[in-house]
Amino acid sequence: TKPYFTWQVLCVMKALFDLTASQEIYAPHSIRMEGDLTLGGLFPVHARGIPGEPCGDIKKENGIHRLEAMMYALDQINSDDDLLPNVTLGARVLDTCSRDTYALEKSLTFVQALIQKDTSDVRCTNGEPPVFVKPEKVVGVIGASASSVSIMVANILRLFQIPQISYASTAPELSDDRRYDFFSRVVPPDSFQAQAMVDIVKAMGWNYVSTIASEGSYGEKGVDAFQQLSREAGGICIAQSLKIPHNHKQENFDKIIRLLLDTRYARAVVLFTSDEDIRGILNASKRADQVGHFLWIGSDSWGAKISPVHQLEEAAVGAVTILPKRATIAGFDAYFTSRTLENNRRNVWFAEYWEENFNCKLMSSSKKEDTSRKCTGQERIGIDSKYEQEGKVQFVIDAVYALAHALHNMQRDLCPDVSGICEDMDLAGGKKLLKYIRSVTFNGSAGTSVTFNKNGDAPGRYDLFQYQMDNNSSPGYKNIGQWMETLQLNDMQWPNGQTEIPSSVCSLPCRTGERKKAVKGMPCCWHCEPCDGYQYQYDATSCKLCSYNMRPNPNRTACQPIPIVKLEWHSPWAVIPVFLAMLGIIATIFVMATFVRHNDTPIVRASGRELSYVLLTGIFLCYIITFLMIAKPDVAVCSFRRIFLGLGMCISYAALLTKTNRIYRIFEEGKKSVTAPRLISPTSQLAITTCLIAIQLLGVFIWFGVDPPNTIIDYDEQKTVNPDQARGVLKCDITDLQIICSLGYSILLMVTCTVYAIKTRGVPENFNEAKPIGFTMYTTCIVWLAFIPIFFGTAQSAEKLYIQTTTLCISMNLSASVALGMLYIPKVYVIIFHPELNVQKRKRSFKAVVTAASLTTRLSHKTSDRPNGEAKTELCENVDPNSKFHHIRVHKPSPNYSTGLVLKNCL
Repeated sequence: TKPYFTWQVLCVMKALFDLTASQEIYAPHSIRMEGDLTLGGLFPVHARGIPGEPCGDIKKENGIHRLEAMMYALDQINSDDDLLPNVTLGARVLDTCSRDTYALEKSLTFVQALIQKDTSDVRCTNGEPPVFVKPEKVVGVIGASASSVSIMVANILRLFQIPQISYASTAPELSDDRRYDFFSRVVPPDSFQAQAMVDIVKAMGWNYVSTIASEGSYGEKGVDAFQQLSREAGGICIAQSLKIPHNHKQENFDKIIRLLLDTRYARAVVLFTSDEDIRGILNASKRADQVGHFLWIGSDSWGAKISPVHQLEEAAVGAVTILPKRATIAGFDAYFTSRTLENNRRNVWFAEYWEENFNCKLMSSSKKEDTSRKCTGQERIGIDSKYEQEGKVQFVIDAVYALAHALHNMQRDLCPDVSGICEDMDLAGGKKLLKYIRSVTFNGSAGTSVTFNKNGDAPGRYDLFQYQMDNNSSPGYKNIGQWMETLQLNDMQWPNGQTEIPSSVCSLPCRTGERKKAVKGMPCCWHCEPCDGYQYQYDATSCKLCSYNMRPNPNRTACQPIPIVKLEWHSPWAVIPVFLAMLGIIATIFVMATFVRHNDTPIVRASGRELSYVLLTGIFLCYIITFLMIAKPDVAVCSFRRIFLGLGMCISYAALLTKTNRIYRIFEEGKKSVTAPRLISPTSQLAITTCLIAIQLLGVFIWFGVDPPNTIIDYDEQKTVNPDQARGVLKCDITDLQIICSLGYSILLMVTCTVYAIKTRGVPENFNEAKPIGFTMYTTCIVWLAFIPIFFGTAQSAEKLYIQTTTLCISMNLSASVALGMLYIPKVYVIIFHPELNVQKRKRSFKAVVTAASLTTRLSHKTSDRPNGEAKTELCENVDPNSKFHHIRVHKPSPNYSTGLVLKNCL
């Protein structure tokens, strides 16, 4: 804006007055080369001085090498007949002393010729007007080196439209063509460099890094670019961002190291600092005994320089540095190593360099105080001292050639018919030259093309170096790759002999099967939480639940099917019921065979052959169900389970109920009349039993129609807390409630039969098995009362399948065994071992039986009233119920007993 412009002009004018007053002091500290066109040059020949002094020690590489590179390029151009023919380029080279304010003051020299001075009032002492030597006109400036210096100088040069080409300034701020429209550079900006550093950090797997910047535009803007690009790339967090002040002290570097150690896991440190500050940081890390801890990533200010790591090699091992792609210029090496005190008098600082380079004194008044050795002048660079071409030499040469090519193209267009400089070219402003500079294209000193984009920036091409030191070679920089929009890396070495890439992360990577839980405000920091239960690791930050029939694999990266199990024959849960069932089946078959063989014997006939065979069939089915319950479930097995699960018990208890009901009705009817009750014949008994069984079958068939049998895999039954123990259970689709309902009818028959057994407990001893049936039912009720809590109490157990199946099978086996043992084993014993008792007794009519039973009942009630004896009755077991006669045999009482009535009757 206009006010800003006016303010700058005023500042310039004030500086010019100061310059005039101090010109005699600083004039010797510049290089002047005569020529048709003069180029300005700004180089950091000296380091920043201590407070109170503008300049410090001479800089051999960054200063003298770069300055001599410009001298070398000018010599090459002036001797080239094809480039700027008949035009000689001169130079005015100034020392910036690595200080922006000092450089600004010195750079006013470049604009003196463009400032019109009013000298009308100036007179010499003799009254004559003075004669002024017109200062040379500077058409363009090469430099500066540091970005902070270039920014300061660019602000003044743009006011006078003097183009500027830098060989080392890389601050992204200088890409702003609105503020620095006359600034160009042959090195890529730090925005490219920062992108390359971001790519390096990501390639190393580092997500937690610190940054250090030297105070000023280069350091601060470089770090800002790195932070901005890292945010855009994602996955990189800045642990600490520290700054080194201009007037730093040793304590400043020690404090920086202490602060870096506060975040020990952030081992990677990105440096946008000057080479002096790099030495300070490395020294501080060495004093803190942290050599090898930090992983330095240096910008192009470090590059492949020797000076930052001299005598600090151990602290620099593993450092990755970046440098614009360059090559060693062989011609410059030959030129520079041939420089002597005699042939290089144009360089006013060369004598000071000579003393520093060879560690000697040229004269007694020399500033070199750390040595007493005299310089002979016969020393040779590269022979009597170590020499290595400084990294920016190529870019200094390219910058000079870029300006020369622009002037050549401008001279060709404006002065086509004139040899040398014409008036049109001399009058042409800096805007015209700037246009030619931006459009220039040529192969540079290293063979790579030199071009500028619309902002005056060169394309991004970087070499990557790592400072390495091993037992087989001396320490030094090794080229490990390059960056040209994409990163390429080769073999690298790390401190302390590490073979793997060291980590620089806020949190260590989570193990397989763990998810990251981010720390609020720090996306690169997290806690690791295992995916527990039936969850698997879906991605880095989340777990997902496996489907109902799956469980996580051992490393919890995916789901796998849950194993399917069933009750195996060899399982201990199956062996015991199968063994009991086999014994029961053998015993049942034996009893049935015995009854069939002795079918017409009195005991078999007295037991009620028809119902006995029905009862034995039910007992047999109770044993058989064990095998169906253990067999591998399929549709057929599941169908048979439904049918036979309650059928065996139903048949058994239907037959027993029919027997006990018949006995009860006989004796109840006998109390009222001597007429036989209805439906007590064998045929009637079978019909009643069949009807009772039919009800069970009807319920089963309805069940079949409503819910056809099928197999299912139950994943909930054995879904344990530990998924490794989870199992899917292959079973029939029969619920616990359906099992109880299927057995419910049989249990109802059992309870009813037990009630009748209790009611008939007072009938005569051995009368139609009333008491054995009673004992059978009492025992059976106890068995099933124990079964129910066990069955339902284990419903939530992981072993539910085995416990419930085994309990059910054993309960049915015990029920069948109790009935078989109490009702039939005694009869079989008599049939086999005491056949003499298996004979028919006298038949008695039903009336005799009922009368005897009634009389026995009445006598039994009065037995307790007879202190010296008891009444006793016996009923014959083989009474013909159709007989019309009955006999009662009364025994006289013996001398020792009361009168007893013994009735023997046969049913």
